[in-house]
Amino acid sequence: MKTRITELFGIEHPIIQGGMHHVGLAELASAVSNAGALGIITGLTQPTPEALAKEIARCREMTDKPFGVNLTFLPSFKMPPYPEYIDAIIQGGVRIVETAGRNPEAHVKQMKAAGIKIIHKCTSVRHALKAQSIGCDAVSVDGFECGGHPGEDDIPNMILLPRAAEELSVPFVASGGMADARSLVAALALGADGMNMGTRFIATKEAPVHQNVKQALVDADELQTRLIMRPLRNTERVMRNAAVDKVLAIEAEKGAGTTIDDVRAYVVGTQNQKVLKEGDLDAGAWSCGMVAGLIHDIPSCGELVSRIMGEAEALIRQRLEGMLRG
Repeated sequence: MKTRITELFGIEHPIIQGGMHHVGLAELASAVSNAGALGIITGLTQPTPEALAKEIARCREMTDKPFGVNLTFLPSFKMPPYPEYIDAIIQGGVRIVETAGRNPEAHVKQMKAAGIKIIHKCTSVRHALKAQSIGCDAVSVDGFECGGHPGEDDIPNMILLPRAAEELSVPFVASGGMADARSLVAALALGADGMNMGTRFIATKEAPVHQNVKQALVDADELQTRLIMRPLRNTERVMRNAAVDKVLAIEAEKGAGTTIDDVRAYVVGTQNQKVLKEGDLDAGAWSCGMVAGLIHDIPSCGELVSRIMGEAEALIRQRLEGMLRG
């Protein structure tokens, strides 16, 4: 399948593995890239720029295909040294960066000077247009269904994607609710040039997370996620668990007066790692999309991507063309 995204990034299939904290390591990124899609290392999962450089080198040992690095610009307890992280990306020979969160404009010049192609994750058309205007090469449009940070507009992809297609001139991919061939074909029909999958790639053999987490995604349905940190305007979609219930109770009690200190114990990275690495599913909040309801198995990345592309071709050539012939 050839789209503007496959041509822009030099990949075989229009599928991107989104950056995920404590998940986007070399094992997963290389497996996705080896499957013909675009794997992404999550930059800030690495504690220092030097550690990121080592992770990039490790990924290079596992694949000779294109892969990227995610850099997320979000409110943080301690501001990361972004220019140094970008230097590590450049020195590592990576030429694709997925930016997310706040406006990356302050760092675009540094990346573009090194020949890096930037795809920025956005949750609204206005933010996508801004990303386009500052020189981003592509956009990932995240609907309200997505895991992690869906923004504050609450617009689902059936509306957001065609609106993006009406306004944007740069290529864009659909993110949020993407899990299978149906997702890809629907995204293409709505105007996207591919899709970005996060939660779905957690439930793969190569994802470096505890088996309990993978099985939880298989067992979950589309009703199991919750939105937290809405009073802070830093909304995050997460899997419901004991920690999330505590956060929601605090927010219900304190309302608009909720502060980050009120919920910090349940949302910090150390608790997230206990979930993902140790399999303690109630230790803290962990990002998860509604797409959990469409996850029914734990294949390898190669098996998943191959299945998606094979079924997408069948959907287009048989079901959709068949309707026209009918």
